[in-house]
Amino acid sequence: MYISKYEDLAAFCDRAASSRILAVDTEFLREKTYFPKLCLIQIATHDESACVDPLAIDDLTPLCNLLTDQRITKIFHACTQDLEVIFYSLGVVAAPVFDTQLAAAFLGLRQQVGYGVLVEHYTGVRLPKADSLTDWSRRPLDEEQLAYAEDDVRYLPGIYDAMMTQLVAKDRLGWLRPEMDELADRSHFERIPEQAYLHLKRSSSLTRRQLAVAREVCAWRERRAAERNIPRKWLVSDEILVEVSKRSPKTMDRLRRIRGTEQISEAEAEGLLRAVRKGLAIGPTDLPATKRRERTSAEAEGAIDLMYALLRIISERSGIAPQLIATREDLVDLAAGREGCRLSSGWRYELAGSRLSRLLSGEIGLTVKDGRVEVL
Repeated sequence: MYISKYEDLAAFCDRAASSRILAVDTEFLREKTYFPKLCLIQIATHDESACVDPLAIDDLTPLCNLLTDQRITKIFHACTQDLEVIFYSLGVVAAPVFDTQLAAAFLGLRQQVGYGVLVEHYTGVRLPKADSLTDWSRRPLDEEQLAYAEDDVRYLPGIYDAMMTQLVAKDRLGWLRPEMDELADRSHFERIPEQAYLHLKRSSSLTRRQLAVAREVCAWRERRAAERNIPRKWLVSDEILVEVSKRSPKTMDRLRRIRGTEQISEAEAEGLLRAVRKGLAIGPTDLPATKRRERTSAEAEGAIDLMYALLRIISERSGIAPQLIATREDLVDLAAGREGCRLSSGWRYELAGSRLSRLLSGEIGLTVKDGRVEVL
């Protein structure tokens, strides 16, 4: 079903409002813009599926009401980008959510399993390979494009039912729900310019003063890119911002000595310099903390290696991907006894943290038997 009129959308949403689930997917473009451009929204219940054309319908209120209805679980596969696109295009946070990719990692499938693999695993249907170069903003969309797009939600309601049955049987639904709630936290989508520097590549070597400059120049780039609706890197690349933060040029001549800045317009260069000066004027007590972590000792590295060996055993026995249970940083935090360690509470503690702590205290050990690592 292709929906390009408000009346048809309202009628579909009215029918879907009585459903306990709604499968959702989006098609969008963002290569040439700061904000993603929503081009198509695919939605499905157990009974019907549709492609909604947001380029043809001005008022998407019925859909927004459906996406925010707390009685209806929104089913996505790999939902992070879809939730962001919905947030910026429709102004709402879709919730509550169920991510089939995340759920699959709790059910013995590999982490970040692809949608096609998931559909084949649960339904036996082999989907045609995706055309990643489709321009979803071009109209009209042909029947083949719409059928392909609708496939992205057509099978999700049935997969959701099967997954819920498995999760309940394995008593893992309580583990999964906090992870799902975290995915729909609006703080993941709201872009705060002053926090953009936290995602600046290759900034780990910067001093606190240089990080203060980085915070200001990144905030300037974030605001300016949003104003012009262009990708950040089209304005100034990360590499240039890191170099600007290190050198902290106060004049145009000093700025232009940094390779790559010749492509920045005079007006943008002035804005960049103002941001540098603002960063240099920040008082010592307001400087941001460095991103560096303390280097672990050789002894600690040995303990981490043992912890990871135990983690792999736990992963194999539980069927949950080791990367989902804990990262290397999580292991380091647990070994160091740091507060807020993810392995110290919740399902991660229940599954792995308690046993890893016993390993660190010497209560249990590891041995090799018949070529396999086992717990003593």
